[in-house]
Formats: sequence, structure tokens, C-alpha cells
Amino acid sequence: MIFTNARLVLPDRVVAGSVEVEGNRIAAVREGEGRPAPRGEQVIDARGLFLGPGFVDIHTHGGGGADFMDGTADAVRTGCLTHLSHGTTSVVPTTLTSTFEEMISVLRLIEQVRDELRPPGGAGAAPALPEILGVHVEGPYFSPEQKGAQDPRFLRNPDPAEYTRILDEHPSIIRWTAAPELPGALEMGRELARRGVVASIGHSDAVYEQVVEAVRAGFRLVTHLYNGMSRVVRRHAIMYPGVVESALLMDELDVEVIADGMHLPPSLLSLVYKVKGPDRICLVTDSMRAAGQDVRKSILGSGANGRPVLVENGVAWLPDRSYFAGSVATADRLVRTMKEAAGVPLPEAVRMMTLTPARVMGVQARKGSLAPGKDADIILFDDDIRVRLVMARGRVVTA
Repeated sequence: MIFTNARLVLPDRVVAGSVEVEGNRIAAVREGEGRPAPRGEQVIDARGLFLGPGFVDIHTHGGGGADFMDGTADAVRTGCLTHLSHGTTSVVPTTLTSTFEEMISVLRLIEQVRDELRPPGGAGAAPALPEILGVHVEGPYFSPEQKGAQDPRFLRNPDPAEYTRILDEHPSIIRWTAAPELPGALEMGRELARRGVVASIGHSDAVYEQVVEAVRAGFRLVTHLYNGMSRVVRRHAIMYPGVVESALLMDELDVEVIADGMHLPPSLLSLVYKVKGPDRICLVTDSMRAAGQDVRKSILGSGANGRPVLVENGVAWLPDRSYFAGSVATADRLVRTMKEAAGVPLPEAVRMMTLTPARVMGVQARKGSLAPGKDADIILFDDDIRVRLVMARGRVVTA
């Protein structure tokens, strides 16, 4: 299969060209007119649309009316399928703070769906869902002062007996968000790093010195920067940088940004971009079940233990409007916001939704950019970042 007449979105530029796909891999990326298609070769004329790598969302709770905490395989499939239609070809389903039993049940279901998506021996037709790269456990080890919309009933300090059992039984976990200032959290960070799990700082009231210790212990990502974390605080007339300032200051830390235009205004999006740059920023939806829906009311979390939320002005709120309750964004909206509201060049806006999160998750060798040998995760989109076609691992799944 050959995509022709496209504007290729490469990590550092946009050029006219074509892309050849063989099986589930990219075979060639050619700038300019390329070569004539062999007789019998399927050709997709991009008609001047942008052709880029599929989006990589490393933090989403669901969409299309389903939450990954619902406790059913259908909910996992629905949430993934919703984001696929908006260009997300790789996804990291994310849990919410919950009981131990509920967390274990959800992890098993996500793993069940992930295993269903894997063709035997890696061969065969790709399924019509994004690839599940692994699971992101968000909580329950959070600061009560920075809980945000997380249910306070389930907050607790890290318990080695609990988290080591979860990690032992569920190797699908590839990242875990916790507040590093809690008792036992640094030990947990070291254990996560030892296992190759990305340790993320989030829902944290830490100050700079505690963040430094967290980085030494293995934490290397900050979950939804500015949301659910400390900023500069004054204690006995002395100013202490919080997690926000620490993340901007420390080159060792990558950061997530919910670029829906509501969680952060354009001015802060521009600031984070200016300080961290596209190679340290992962755009994430942090979407809840109302993503991809036209609704006014919804539920954050599972149907059994979730919290009611309002959906207004393109974002979910707690009923008293004290906190956002996750986004209703899809990946295409994030790229559009960074480009149009924050003034970020298109290749860099796309890079923050593709190659950077792929690198953070350790899959950059096969995801995140248009390059020979990488997975044929390809999207076509127009000047308004409206997705027109999605290919997942060599199979056109939506057009």
C-alpha cells in the first residue's frame, strides 16, 4: 500500500512526499514525488492532507460513555475505540484511586483486552483498536491536599505489601503516579525504577527538596503539570518552590500537559513549551468517559464508585465547580490547541503527541514517527487537525 500526494509531518518539518506500507510496518518514507506504484499496488491519494504518525496517549481514563474503571471488557474496548477515531493508535489506559479489589479487577480486564488484540505469533490482521501499550496506575497514594477530583475515601500511603503484589501479578503496568512526599513513596519509586516502570509525580504537595529526592529515587515524569500539585508556598516568610516550579527547573523531568485549552490557558501552554520544549512535553487527554460525547452530565470513575460530574465549556467539573474532573478531549484537540492557541509549529505539536510520549514509554523504536521499520500507525488530517483516516498497524480502521 502506498500513500501518495501527502504533506508528511516529520519530527522537525513538513515536506511533500509518500509513504509505503508492507504488512504492519512502514517500508519507506520518500520525500518528493517518490516512485510510481507497481501494478496492482493499492494507492491511497492523500490529496494534499497531512500524513503523520498515529497519536500516543499515555494518560486516558476512557471515552464514548465508558470508563476503564467500569469493570467490563466492553468498557475497555469502547474507550479505546473512541480515541482511535480521533487518531490515537497507541494508548495507556489509566486507573483511578479505588479500593484494592476494584483496582485488581480493572487491571485483569485491561490485560484481557490487550491480549485479545495480539495476533498469534505477531502475525495476522491488526485489530480495529489502538495498541494497549500497558497500564497507568494513578493513585491511590496521593496527598489529600492535592487530591483534585480523586475520591478521598480511597487515599492512602504507599504500602509495600500492596504495591509489590500488584506489580508482581500485573506486569502490564508501565507507569504509576504517586505523591513522593508521602511516607514510603521514595522506596516505592526505587522499586518502580528497578522494575522498569515509569514513576510519575502527581497529586503531590511536595516542595523542591522533596522533588529532588524523588528524582534521585527514580521518579522521572510529572503527571498533568499544574493540575493537582503544589506551587510556590510561603512558610514562615520563606518561599519554597513546589512541584510546578521544580518540574520546569529540572531537566531530568518530563511533563504531561492537558492541552484542552481549559486545564491550562494558552499563556501557560506557551510558558511550558518555552521552558521544557517539545522533547520533554507529552500531550495527554486525561479524558474521562464523556470524551467523544455530547452530554451535560457524566460520571468520573466506575458506575459503582464513581463521582457525578458536569460537562461545560469543553471540560468536566465536580458539581460544585471546585475542581476539574478530567477532560473530555481527544488527541486531535490537543494538537489543535497547541498549534492554534499556543502558537507551536505543527511538527512540534505533533511530536508532543507522538514521539515524545513514545520515548517516555520506551517504545520509540517502533512508535511515534514516520520511519522505515516502525509500526504502520498512520493518520491523515486536514489543516484544522480534523482526522480523516486512521491506519493501525497496517490496517485502515477508520476513514
